[in-house]
Amino acid sequence: MSTDQLVYTVFGIVILLALILDLGFLSKKGSVMTISKAMNQTFFWILLAFAFFAFLWFEEGQKIGLEYLSGYLMEWSLSVDNIFVFILIFDAFKVKEKNYPRVLLIGILAAILFRIIFITLGVALVSKFAWVLYIFGLFLVYTGYKMFVANESDHFDPHESKIYKFLKKILPIGSTDGDGKFVVRDHNNKPVYTSLFVVVVLLASIDIVFALDSIPAVMGISQNSLVIYTSNIFAVLGLRSLFFLLKGAVKEFQYLQQGIAIVLIFIGVKMLGEHYIHLLIKDPSVQVLISLLVIVFCITGSIVYSVFKNKQKLTKE
Repeated sequence: MSTDQLVYTVFGIVILLALILDLGFLSKKGSVMTISKAMNQTFFWILLAFAFFAFLWFEEGQKIGLEYLSGYLMEWSLSVDNIFVFILIFDAFKVKEKNYPRVLLIGILAAILFRIIFITLGVALVSKFAWVLYIFGLFLVYTGYKMFVANESDHFDPHESKIYKFLKKILPIGSTDGDGKFVVRDHNNKPVYTSLFVVVVLLASIDIVFALDSIPAVMGISQNSLVIYTSNIFAVLGLRSLFFLLKGAVKEFQYLQQGIAIVLIFIGVKMLGEHYIHLLIKDPSVQVLISLLVIVFCITGSIVYSVFKNKQKLTKE
């Protein structure tokens, strides 16, 4: 068995066991996630991701290990941005808290599926057409710019989304959540799709949009398929517990979006100027380390600045 095969095998076993433990047994219908439980589960996923980082460094070397860590932190920060949209969808359709875990479980499994599909397509495209990386770079710079200059009026409105309007055209959509069901029967015994069904479809569509952002971003850090798959999956798996941990405080990080935007622009520029960067910095490990430091600095800095501005605002009031 080669080193890559060993790493993939360990990764598969760890993910399977973790899914059974966390997303299976701990996502029972009607159960409510407490802050304490969310904190423990978030810590569990982060610890697991960093344990895999240590294993990857030991098996594959420093460069691959640092690429994985950079990719994981990038994807993790984008996952926090996902939570902003998830909260908007849950609030818009008045999802009951007891239904949160099950709906999020379906959303996360969909996110894993879409990422596997997009990663496979992305890696295949880049391996056949290297110039695709430049398109990814331009896309990231554009996305980062749009994200950086976005204001309150640009916020996503679930009821105005094209997906929701399309669903209303083709399906009979009810106004209730069906007490946790996705489909109920009306007085004529005809199927009616509940608001909970709409939420699941919207989460899946949002997962596709975020996958289109995150896959080029991590490919700007590494073109190693092992790094891309593992960093993405580990970040997504921690999304459910992170949602419950941050749903009350996510509005406090109003500058996190700008921090993520700067990182996306940085990675996009790095992809566009890869040839010149290699001439300037010949050691690949140093390049990866610089990327890691930029990601950590931007994400941490945006969170700290958000907290500082909130304290300033409270002091003035």
